[in-house]
Amino acid sequence: MEINAKEFRNRDITVTYDPCKCVLSGTCAKELSDVFSNSVIPWVNLDNTETKRVIEQIKRCPSGALEYYRNNNKQAS
Repeated sequence: MEINAKEFRNRDITVTYDPCKCVLSGTCAKELSDVFSNSVIPWVNLDNTETKRVIEQIKRCPSGALEYYRNNNKQAS
């Protein structure tokens, strides 16, 4: 479910995106295209895979533009 252009959530996590940090490497879309897309809006669909896989991909973001927090405790990761 999209909240706004920079925040996406499912029942487990909320993913935030900072376009000012993004270097447009495309790593997220190349490595986890079920969730991240370069051509579909909304470009993040957290319902297409397990939350664990999304978190693993976010940790590989080269610029740090993608971050997440768990919805139950609101701590950034």
